[in-house]
Amino acid sequence: MRVGRSARFLGLAALIGVGAGAASALFLEVLRLATDANGDHPWLLYLLPVAGALVAWLYAGYGRSASGGTNLILDQIHDPRDAGVPLRMFPLILAGTVVTHLFGGSAGREGTAVQMGGAIAADLARRLRLDQAETRLALMCGVSGGFSGVFGTPLAGAVFGMEMLALGGMRYAALIPCLVAALAADETVRLLAVGHAHYAVTSVIPALSAETIAKVALVGVGCGLVSAAFGELTLLVEHGARRLVANPVLRTALGGVLVVGITLALGTRAYNGLSLPLLQESFTGDVPTLAFLAKLVLTAVTLGVGFKGGEVTPLFVIGATFGAVLAGPVGLAPDFLAALGFVAVFAAAANTPIACVLMAAELFGGGGIVYFGIAVFVAYAVSGHRGIYHAQRILAPKRAGRHDEQTTTTTLRELRGHNPRLTDRLARVRPRRRV
Repeated sequence: MRVGRSARFLGLAALIGVGAGAASALFLEVLRLATDANGDHPWLLYLLPVAGALVAWLYAGYGRSASGGTNLILDQIHDPRDAGVPLRMFPLILAGTVVTHLFGGSAGREGTAVQMGGAIAADLARRLRLDQAETRLALMCGVSGGFSGVFGTPLAGAVFGMEMLALGGMRYAALIPCLVAALAADETVRLLAVGHAHYAVTSVIPALSAETIAKVALVGVGCGLVSAAFGELTLLVEHGARRLVANPVLRTALGGVLVVGITLALGTRAYNGLSLPLLQESFTGDVPTLAFLAKLVLTAVTLGVGFKGGEVTPLFVIGATFGAVLAGPVGLAPDFLAALGFVAVFAAAANTPIACVLMAAELFGGGGIVYFGIAVFVAYAVSGHRGIYHAQRILAPKRAGRHDEQTTTTTLRELRGHNPRLTDRLARVRPRRRV
């Protein structure tokens, strides 16, 4: 009986993976068209405030719980409730992200894929009347399928669906279902002939030595600090914007004006959208010294004021460009350091070090796996109890020897809400008259 039940659930995991893969393929193609349209018609950037206001209006009027995004999915995995993750999250996040990219906002795509996969999984769970434990597994499969489908990394996707839930613990009972969903999603995207970008490290990976290990660890420290800066700035923009402008439609519209202003001040569109050309250039080392900072600021503002999209691809760009500019000072090849930054900054921001080491192996090969592990683990430790997923729980502190009972029973959202330093900074942003 138990074997039959497990087999049926694996079939469901495969079905969720196929649905998430098909949704990812659709999303990637529509996103490609939107990116091309923005490149062909630069004037679309000036309509970003209007587009942002429209998306905010849709979410305010029809989104309801769907506005919780990826954090809603995490909350439901931790504590499934009757309302659950609504199916309307799928079309809303798809449309919102495409609009953000069409009109020149700086955002990513992982959040969209994860939310679409989660919405599909939740809808199937309701239709099949799954219990709470099975609903948790289904949602984790949706996360794994969405991540795998949009990035073409099934092993990383399988682990990501488990690891992103909490710091210091994974639900290993979900390993095989998440793997099945991730593989099914990846194969579905391949069958639909939707391609993924490829980034190659052509330089010879340096042999293991104390000197190189020390240099890579130093790069990891920098990546952890950059990740922390991204999280802090995004949170400050979000809280500051909410305090200054209570109306979400007006807030996103005014935020769109700010994004346009920053773009014009930068004098280039390289930091808008996904910035994939900039990501490719980082593997040759041909990027401006402060490219990582420009992308960081523009993305933090775009997402902080209410535009929709993920953080992961921008984090890839931030990390890769940061790594590339360290090539000279550190004395290592730019493509090697770009690859290290690519995964290390994301690992620190998402608090998913194991998934990111697997992603490095899937994207760049296993030759430098030890170095990838060093950079990822150091960045993860340095970034502290911060992250882009505020509903993550802290099951164990990051640093050895630290036994803080509060951090083992709370979420990042609650922990950051009780951070006196952050609270003091936010309190300095005086609210204006409500509109």
